[in-house]
Amino acid sequence: MTTELARYGDLLSKIKGRIRAAQTRAVQAVNAELLRLYWDIGRLIETRQEQDGWGAGVIPKLARDLHNELPELKGFSERNLKLMTQFAREYPTLFEIGQTAFAQLSGPAAPGEKGQPLFAQIPWAHNVLLIQKIKDTPTRLWYARQTLEQGWSHNTLVTMIRSDAHARQGAAVTNFPGRLPQEHSAMAAGLLKDPYVFDFLTLTEPFQERELETGLVRHLEKFLLELGQGFAFVGRQYRLEVSDKEFFLDLLFYHLTLRCFIVVDLKRGDFKPEYAGKMNFYCSVVDDRLRHENDRPTIGLILCQTKDRILAEYTLRDINKPIGVADYEIARALPAALASSLPSIEEIEAELQADLPAPEGDV
Repeated sequence: MTTELARYGDLLSKIKGRIRAAQTRAVQAVNAELLRLYWDIGRLIETRQEQDGWGAGVIPKLARDLHNELPELKGFSERNLKLMTQFAREYPTLFEIGQTAFAQLSGPAAPGEKGQPLFAQIPWAHNVLLIQKIKDTPTRLWYARQTLEQGWSHNTLVTMIRSDAHARQGAAVTNFPGRLPQEHSAMAAGLLKDPYVFDFLTLTEPFQERELETGLVRHLEKFLLELGQGFAFVGRQYRLEVSDKEFFLDLLFYHLTLRCFIVVDLKRGDFKPEYAGKMNFYCSVVDDRLRHENDRPTIGLILCQTKDRILAEYTLRDINKPIGVADYEIARALPAALASSLPSIEEIEAELQADLPAPEGDV
């Protein structure tokens, strides 16, 4: 009976996987067709403007006439038609791809990536945001790839652009080369940021490390989003016993892609060399007590408010375990007198909602 249940469970799991994969393909197909349509309309408008010398005034006329003749359709306002034209102008060969054009619009291919440009695989609203906010093509490609790989929503993409995520990625001080196999080292280093931005926390100085830890766990979803894809939360104040003595890890994670445990130690103030010795000890114990034989070596991440980069590099040079050091930033609490004079978040949201026009449904 148990065997039959297991077989049925396996069948159910496979069918659910097929359904979800088909749903994903259907959504992606609809998105691709919508992008192709918008790009084609934008190219038509731009071509006629160039050939016939029409100015920008043709776009509001088109918007009015499309609304009059196709009133049931949404998404063809003057604003969106201008965005379609800009979209076609930014990517003139997006749906007429040769090898050179594909490389320019995709960057280096990621494992398993589809054979079409990145910009053709992400939603329209994401493309609009990237066009408006990111002018540098390599940087825009980076955000497009992260959107695709990590499944960033529009709001998440906004947050990542505001916090300059591209400049922070892979910037932590580490000793990974020589401590990890080359491929694993490069992958692990690329996943760590510097600084980490915890702008969802507001702490008043002086705060305790435990307050920071509590705040991060309370906002675990946002914390995991800042850490990046693949981090699975294992525990807070994770207890380890060594030689009848107790030790507690601030935060313990398992990374699903790296296939290893990651120990996070939170510190107030500046980085100090002794922090690395303590983390080296933690990683050794986790490797001995928790690591499975197929897991890769445990990685330590020390997060401080500030660090001297040269001091951190010297400290990690002869440490045995793979360890990274990075800064973190949090939102600063306003003085009580000023804070009391400001409207609350709820009051601001209520006022904004009252003033918003009915949605047009364009983007």
